[in-house]
Amino acid sequence: MKQSRIYISLYIIFPFIFTGFTIFAAIVSYRLTKYSFIRGTDPVQPIFWFIVVISLLAYVSGFLMVRLILKPMEKFIEDTSKFPTISKAKKANEKDWSVDKIQQFTNVFDQVTSVLSRIDARHFFPNIIGESLEMRRLLSLIKKVAPTDSTVLILGESGTGKELVATSIHENSEREDKAFIKLNCAAIPAELLESELFGHEKGAFTGASGRKPGKFDMANEGTLFLDEIGDMPHNLQSKILRVLQEQEFYRVGGSATIKVNVRIIASTNKNLEEMVREGAFREDLFHRLNVFTLHLPPLRDRKEDIPLLVDYLLQNAPKKLTISPMALQMLTAFSWPGNIRELKNTIESASVIAENGIIKPTHLPAKITGVFDQNQITAGKNTAKISLDERLKEIEKSIIIEALKKTGGVQVRATELLGINQRSLWHRIKKYDIDVKGIKNYEL
Repeated sequence: MKQSRIYISLYIIFPFIFTGFTIFAAIVSYRLTKYSFIRGTDPVQPIFWFIVVISLLAYVSGFLMVRLILKPMEKFIEDTSKFPTISKAKKANEKDWSVDKIQQFTNVFDQVTSVLSRIDARHFFPNIIGESLEMRRLLSLIKKVAPTDSTVLILGESGTGKELVATSIHENSEREDKAFIKLNCAAIPAELLESELFGHEKGAFTGASGRKPGKFDMANEGTLFLDEIGDMPHNLQSKILRVLQEQEFYRVGGSATIKVNVRIIASTNKNLEEMVREGAFREDLFHRLNVFTLHLPPLRDRKEDIPLLVDYLLQNAPKKLTISPMALQMLTAFSWPGNIRELKNTIESASVIAENGIIKPTHLPAKITGVFDQNQITAGKNTAKISLDERLKEIEKSIIIEALKKTGGVQVRATELLGINQRSLWHRIKKYDIDVKGIKNYEL
């Protein structure tokens, strides 16, 4: 017969023990005082020795409890130090009595959390490349919404990977083994879009020689991705709203109601709220689509992901290629108005003309090398229009980032390089919004 066990939280056990010590000490002190008064003796001496004894018991109990908690943590830190990813940080903190042990644990836990979040992202979303803070937040939201049936609205500039995100949502949903149908609302003429969405009956219009199922039919029990929904004609928006609300529609030229069970994922690079104010997009449809919104960051806001993206693109290139440090620096400095799509096209173009298997600055478009040169000039010579405070802030921020890169994101070691205390470094990191987790494990 299996014995049942009752587990009590440490939040209850520890306060209960110390409260018990307090009550016990109060009762015994009262008894000793009363006994001494009855006998006519001075109660100071017995109470003093009782306090000594109870203090020793409290100390030993506290020590054992702290040891009970810290021992597994110390074992975890010791085991973790064997991994190359963490060993660098562990060596920095080991035997350093000037650093609080809790802070040492926090530093290692931060690194472990960072590594696990990267592993988690690679496991669930192997096709989405990015380890920046913005991308990890995005992947965390995708992981939460994917298993649900909620309608998802993906917002982002052209080329940020909206279709890839939609595909990842479907692949991590309960409908992953069902159909995933895509439709670009901007690529189909307005007069044909309704037929593409809902299908048509025979004779519905000239050329309709037979019944044709629409995208909603095909996506039944699965997912329908409506790309660039901001370009959908206004007259069709009410019909899409009906499908979202009632899960039913009519084919073009038909009168029978068709029931479907479809999850909708929509995307656009337009400002739907502005379109609603201008009357170009139905407000009720916007609110029906805007159940769960994902904002894809542009590439210029996650430049730390550019080396990863470049490496991924080079690995999948037709021929074996590498990139020079200067060329990679130029790619990182560029603003990428076309985002990942533009980066991909640039790498493909450079790979065609690259010699000896190395992409160099001469193989990159002039708009990229020119912007890089202009940035260098602005940073070095033409700084008259930049205030002194702004220039000092940029210099201080770059110094802190460089120190964090050299120490693998370990703040304790960075403070040693910078000659400041941990609190001062922490305040500066918050002030300049530096992504420490994105810098950790950085390889020079």
